[in-house]
Amino acid sequence: MTPAAHKHLANIDPVMRALILEHGECGLVPEKRRSPFQSLVQAVAHQQLNGTAANTILTRFKKLFPRRRFPQPQDLATVSDEQIRACGFSFAKIRAIRDIAAKTLSGVVPTARQIVTLSDEEIIERLTEVRGVGRWTVEMLLIFQLGRENILPVDDFGVRNGFRVAYKKRALPEPKHLLKFGKRWHPHATTAAWYLWRAADSTKAAAKKKTVAKKKK
Repeated sequence: MTPAAHKHLANIDPVMRALILEHGECGLVPEKRRSPFQSLVQAVAHQQLNGTAANTILTRFKKLFPRRRFPQPQDLATVSDEQIRACGFSFAKIRAIRDIAAKTLSGVVPTARQIVTLSDEEIIERLTEVRGVGRWTVEMLLIFQLGRENILPVDDFGVRNGFRVAYKKRALPEPKHLLKFGKRWHPHATTAAWYLWRAADSTKAAAKKKTVAKKKK
């Protein structure tokens, strides 16, 4: 993210200014070398699982294709549902992965070269046609793969909780209220989201430290 993002957020919002001072410059570095196919498969793997469990499943999955760093869409035809199930994927996720592959081959899911030419909403519209892929999943791709600068994932629990913490609210904001509030952060909403994640992480770290301290007494 650019210095312009930090300057804009600090000038427009005193809470964001405080978060920037606390956490330093935004450390978001998009992984632009991944294809949309890979990003979507990995996102499906992470749905409803913690990172460690999802990465274990993905490691097993990749071992089904020893000649690839990550399988290509056409490679999915060479393995059975039972083989993918043995990696730890549910049958619902297997259907989603196969649909990602099919829609990549048909052109609904764009290639890495094509996707950079599309607008945020065009990407969301196309990718949410895929089974098991909702708006939140596409927003994660826009942020962490493409590095789009004005994405505010208002349905994300971490973003909502970070807002609650940073703005000293009693309850999580409704997505529609967060969307309205976040208009002040445009065109740098992605950077704002990153700082809200940091606010949420800081609260979790503090709670964990407090629990450990109690156990030592």
